Amino acid sequence: MAEGADSVSKPGTSAAVSQRLDKWLWCARLARTRTQAAALVSGGKIRINRIKTDKPAHAVKVGDVITASLGPKVRVLAVKALGDRRGSAEIARLLFDDLTAPVTPPDGKSKPEPEIPSGLRDSGAGRPTKRDRRLTDRLKGDF
Repeated sequence: MAEGADSVSKPGTSAAVSQRLDKWLWCARLARTRTQAAALVSGGKIRINRIKTDKPAHAVKVGDVITASLGPKVRVLAVKALGDRRGSAEIARLLFDDLTAPVTPPDGKSKPEPEIPSGLRDSGAGRPTKRDRRLTDRLKGDF
């Protein structure tokens, strides 16, 4: 861990006070590349302190709250530190506190129910056989 401590600037040190948003997203492992991080920001998927930003060079400071829409998930992160370089996932977790509320099903159960197959076929699976068509009809309720 001593090696990873160099890549995270602690709050209160004389190191950088702010960092580019795309670089912080990359260091925090929310994007695989800086280009993808910049595309997230430019695409309007990132908010800083509830304000939508479209500039990858926007300055991120310790204490900022970042809201990221990553596919179907929305993550809310509080910036704890700024990263000098991209490190392991353990080091990346030191950069932020995850404030995202845990997802609970509407009925209050602890585990979500597994999805029932919809009867849709994968593209490229070819023409369905007679047996496949019968199974699809049963799923849809058409007899």
